[in-house]
Amino acid sequence: MAREFDASAHYGRRIADVHDDGIAVKDQLPGRAPALPAVRGPITSMLFERLVRPPHRFGLLSLPLLSFPARFAGPVLMDEDVQLALFVCYELHYRGFAGVDDRWEWSPSLLEVREILEARLEEGLARAIPYPPASRPEQTRQALAELVGTAVDGPDLAGFLQGQADLEQFREFVAHRSIHHLREADPHTWAIPGLDGRPKAALPAIQADEYGGGSARRTRSELFRVTMRGLGLDDSYGAYLDRVPAITLAISNTTSLFGLHRRHLGALLGHLAAFETISSISNRRYSTGLGRLGGDEAARRFYDEHARADAVHEQAAAHDMCGEFVTRHPTRVGDVLYGAACALTLDRLFAEHVMSRWRRGASSLREAGAAAKL
Repeated sequence: MAREFDASAHYGRRIADVHDDGIAVKDQLPGRAPALPAVRGPITSMLFERLVRPPHRFGLLSLPLLSFPARFAGPVLMDEDVQLALFVCYELHYRGFAGVDDRWEWSPSLLEVREILEARLEEGLARAIPYPPASRPEQTRQALAELVGTAVDGPDLAGFLQGQADLEQFREFVAHRSIHHLREADPHTWAIPGLDGRPKAALPAIQADEYGGGSARRTRSELFRVTMRGLGLDDSYGAYLDRVPAITLAISNTTSLFGLHRRHLGALLGHLAAFETISSISNRRYSTGLGRLGGDEAARRFYDEHARADAVHEQAAAHDMCGEFVTRHPTRVGDVLYGAACALTLDRLFAEHVMSRWRRGASSLREAGAAAKL
């Protein structure tokens, strides 16, 4: 039996005022930029203090926390302070934050900070995910399939959500995924200018469904907001940024890293191909699980649309996009496979975090405003 769950108490925010007749009236525009989150350590404390001021130059000599190597001795993928700082730097390329001047987006000083944080992320990814062995371009599709099929086993999070999760746990899962799904296809779209020929045609075709060109006629992020509202969650952009842990942010940061750097173009394509390959089956399970918990057709439509469309996207991503890309750029086969391996490994690490917390009877989310231990 599902546990009683008070979304407003658990997550600390409401999306509406509920009138006496029980009808919820939404009071927040979905496109509004979120506020800066609470700090999680010395780096975010320093960074946020800068960002709320007008753009200004500052030298790295004034940032000893960033230049001190021992600060990054731990596992970077799980470092709350580092991942949140990098996420905030990247978010300035998406929608930004209320009270943060848009000119910070291309501030040379902030880009210097971001470069250091990105180097730490890349080091963390390299430690966790070995670069794949060399393959020939014509082997790329098969190599991608083998990566997915032989990915290191981890907890079956999709299976748990399908058959065992209670309502509170499903809501937590959706809160985690809101960090990605309310952006949805945006980071992968950055690859389009760097492509030509069939890959350039294939990627927009895949993205079209994400942006409302498919049967749903609504963007995937809009459909996900319906799912969130059906679960009593705040569907405003960035609502759960304070609540999600480092590994959730690392998933988003890796996609932004690949998307914002042309040198990672191959990795971005491989990342998308892996995502599309595992998405169809997983989303069917999510839809079944939500239906088991009482979710109606509207709440499940996001997952149903993903399951339908991504089964088609899988072939286009592997053949027309990645296959044709490495035919044109044969030295970048390894980049494509590495991006796919990153997507699969981070998904496993996320599942391990969530399931380990649930097995202990704990929330997989952070306490609102909790600072990381220094």
